[in-house]
Amino acid sequence: MPRHARLLLPGYPHHIIQRSHNRQPCFLQRSDYSHYLEWLDEFGRTYDASIHAYVLMTNHVHLLASIEDVVQLPILMKNIAQNYAQYLNRRCGRSGSVWQGRYYSSPVTTDRYFLTCQRYIELNPVRASMVDAPSRYRWSSYSGNAGLLADELLIPHTTYLSLNAHASKRYEAYRGLFADAISPGDLHLIRRAVTGNRPL
Repeated sequence: MPRHARLLLPGYPHHIIQRSHNRQPCFLQRSDYSHYLEWLDEFGRTYDASIHAYVLMTNHVHLLASIEDVVQLPILMKNIAQNYAQYLNRRCGRSGSVWQGRYYSSPVTTDRYFLTCQRYIELNPVRASMVDAPSRYRWSSYSGNAGLLADELLIPHTTYLSLNAHASKRYEAYRGLFADAISPGDLHLIRRAVTGNRPL
């Protein structure tokens, strides 16, 4: 059966999920997370991608990114995935696939769902019961977006910047968004959109 064409919409950020093969751990130690983020930064700059949010879970990755030329998005993801897989296989003395085929992606087409999607990504470790607050998980963009730590990987989206013109008040407003849980309906919409390659 032929693969469905990937829906890429120019001018919109995209929610991206890359899962490991058979959902096995793909990040085994601290340096693994660091190397992945280094390639995300390197190839993001190469392909003029702006990373707005991310989380590296033990067996998958979520990104929220805008890219100047949207047709470059598959090339960006291929470069990150290949470089990381080669590194991990070399470090572990093994061969074979690290990733489960193609990544999933979904264009995020409204301001409301942009911020909901960004929260969805950064709350992954909380939903997985790994931590009790997003600030306690090291390998996500929450601390950077919430103004708790500097994160040079992040390039804010205009929707995020519109929370407030002053950085300190914007950080406060962003943290306030996490006081309420994402509704089950919104969780369903986000998951259905990204796995079905449809707009959110």
